[in-house]
Amino acid sequence: MSQPPEPARDQIQIRIARLGDLPSIVAIYNQAVPTHQSTANTTPYTVEGRKAWFIEHNPEKRPIFVATLNNRVVGWCSLSWYRPGRAALRFTAEISYYVDTSHQGRGIGSSLIRHALGINNVVAVVIDRNESSRRLLEKMGFEQWGFLPQVLDFDGQEVGEYYYGKRVSE
Repeated sequence: MSQPPEPARDQIQIRIARLGDLPSIVAIYNQAVPTHQSTANTTPYTVEGRKAWFIEHNPEKRPIFVATLNNRVVGWCSLSWYRPGRAALRFTAEISYYVDTSHQGRGIGSSLIRHALGINNVVAVVIDRNESSRRLLEKMGFEQWGFLPQVLDFDGQEVGEYYYGKRVSE
């Protein structure tokens, strides 16, 4: 079975997420859970369980963006408060991004990250065995700022986390 043709980048639309996008956002995220590569969560989310998370992302300060192709959500990216409640970190956000498995490797992740950058410091936490995400961040100008060895345990298999960062504005 052949892969569908790669979409032209101008066909991909990026916009602020709407509550109606939440089922697609959750479905795309849940694709990553069983891989143990892109999230430390070991159980899938529910749409109901993610509503509060969605609502706390103020589109003006900590937005969630979706990438759409033919009006279908194929990826998303969020900027979340990094260590909420700590005033000295108010200009730092944690970026998360996920692309539907059937659309990975087509520039959607790069487009989402590029669109989201606009805060002073952006931090990304990447599971150590997620080489494709590490390469993507490095391509987008992120640098490795730290490494926490063996902090995750997936059914007895310990893996680490890389911290990548990018200073966006001076």
